[in-house]
Amino acid sequence: MKRSRPPQLIDPVASRRRRALSEEERALWELVAKQVKPLRKKRVVKSEPAEDVPAPVKVAAPRKMTSAPPAVLKPAKPAPPPVPPLAPLGRRERSQLSRGRKDIDARIDLHGMTQTRAHHALSAFLHRASHDGMTFVLVITGKGRTTGPESERGILRRQVPLWLGLPEFRSLVVGFEEAHIGHGGAGALYVRIRRAR
Repeated sequence: MKRSRPPQLIDPVASRRRRALSEEERALWELVAKQVKPLRKKRVVKSEPAEDVPAPVKVAAPRKMTSAPPAVLKPAKPAPPPVPPLAPLGRRERSQLSRGRKDIDARIDLHGMTQTRAHHALSAFLHRASHDGMTFVLVITGKGRTTGPESERGILRRQVPLWLGLPEFRSLVVGFEEAHIGHGGAGALYVRIRRAR
């Protein structure tokens, strides 16, 4: 039901003309308009596109070639399996090795080698021993010079146990211990080889 408007007493010709605002009125209006905040936020109505009309397709502008080729993404390498920790030889195994009840499958003598040469020789020896399915090997490092003015403890005697603890060797070695006096004592190591998979 529509409401009826009260009759207008104003002359219709005069109401069609609007009066221009003065400079003071315009400045006041702009000041008031800046301070006004809307009561409610306007709701954005998403119009659903008609099913029959296909959506416009955007075509990308062709790119200009640069002097450097684009980087090619390589698939990520799988993480290497964790390196197993070293385990000491059991008392029984050590006893059997020292008494000759367990065989030493192979031995390597690193006497007189430089550190670099000894490292390469030890690496090749342990890889071969693992590949061949050996269980126990003897690594002879030597005790070093103990007499004379140039007495020094053997560098290989100190370094070989450190090398055997490195990840590159831990994948080949289960554990190691100082050899019995009959096999070289402090100048040699019993090394248990990890079987190749």
